[in-house]
Order: sequence, then structure tokens, then C-alpha cells
Amino acid sequence: MSRSKWKGPYVNSTLWQQLGLKNKEFNTFSRNSCIVPQFVNFNIKVHNGKSFINLLITKDMIGHKLGEFVPTRKKFSFKKKKKKKEKK
Repeated sequence: MSRSKWKGPYVNSTLWQQLGLKNKEFNTFSRNSCIVPQFVNFNIKVHNGKSFINLLITKDMIGHKLGEFVPTRKKFSFKKKKKKKEKK
């Protein structure tokens, strides 16, 4: 279910405070905050549960959530087997 239009997009209050301080780079734990046009060209470090991932906001990201661009799980990859040496 989406948020009501009359309420507007959800943005954490600490993000608005950081925006008012004109910091071009700041940390946040709020992955559920919506990206608004005022955030464009800001570097926001979003917490993925283990560490902060640097995220540069662009125009294409407007309307999405911060958490969509920061994966919480590592990509799985199979380990390559070593080749056996041939005896002569």
C-alpha cells in the first residue's frame, strides 16, 4: 500500500535538518525515506546494516527510497576450483 498523496513523501526529520545545514555529505540510518528533489547532488551515506555505503543522489532517483540503492546482502558467487597438476 502506498502513502497518501495529501501527506506527501516521507522524509526523516534528521535528513531535513542535515539539508538545512548545507552539508553536502552526511550519514543516515533511514532507508525508508523518500528521495526528494532537494537531495540532488548530495552524497548521503546510507547504513546497510553493517556499514555505511556512499550514495550520490541524481535526478533519476527522485521518488524512490534510499534503501533501494544500498544492498543489504552480498552477491553470491561460486568459488572456482583449482586445476590439478598432472604428473609425468
